[in-house]
Amino acid sequence: MKLSHTSKSEFDSIKLLQITDTHLFAPDNGSLLSINTQDSFHAVVDAILEQGVDYEAILATGDISQDHSPESYQKFESGIQPLEQPCYWLPGNHDYKPSMSSVLPSTQIQCVEHVVLGKHWQMIMLDSQVVGVPHGRLSDHQLSLLSEKLAENPNLHTLVLLHHHPLLVGSAWLDQHSLKDSEQFWDIVSQHSNVRGILCGHVHQDMNRMHLGAKVMATPSTCVQFKPNSDDFALDTLSPGWRELELKADGSIGTEVKRLTCGRFSPDFNAEGY
Repeated sequence: MKLSHTSKSEFDSIKLLQITDTHLFAPDNGSLLSINTQDSFHAVVDAILEQGVDYEAILATGDISQDHSPESYQKFESGIQPLEQPCYWLPGNHDYKPSMSSVLPSTQIQCVEHVVLGKHWQMIMLDSQVVGVPHGRLSDHQLSLLSEKLAENPNLHTLVLLHHHPLLVGSAWLDQHSLKDSEQFWDIVSQHSNVRGILCGHVHQDMNRMHLGAKVMATPSTCVQFKPNSDDFALDTLSPGWRELELKADGSIGTEVKRLTCGRFSPDFNAEGY
């Protein structure tokens, strides 16, 4: 699939918007750790619109739903409509793919494995879901997809998307639910020189690190935030957020995490899990 970029010079960058871990429910009052996830999701969308953010596509990196219901995915579809641009999504550990499919075909949401972004970039979207468990793993098909697309387009800078974090974040309770067998993933990345960025969700916090020449990024949730560097389950006081990315023609990536104003959508800090 190709995202049209013909209106701009080949030297222009591609701007993207990441929204992740919305954890929506069918009921309007559905809450995760005392945060109404529908309200926080809508607040993030409203903030993006108010700030006049420039972007050419939306990236939704999993955990769209919390209750597996078709209605939760319909809420996501209707909720991003004001953002207007195409939305590429993939499943997280909380998602239910048959219900995700219930909103497809969609005029806005795309469920694809590969997208060419303009003249300089490609995006590979990997499914790391293992049904019924919180950790992730890449099947042989997903690993082959990654290897094949990197080899087919060696001159295209590459952004790889998946839900689970392929690098440990330093929180024991979260890292036990990371991408298992990540060595296989990194072995493929190390065999190619065109992976510039790796983008995930799952950890409900900001991460931006370099590894094997790639910028590895995780992004705050639109609802609950997990406290960084906490071995036991703990929630952060930071507000819901999103990530903006600029993929530049030279292969570099500019990126910034933005959040709602401080104090909005505070969770139940006495919770011991979810």
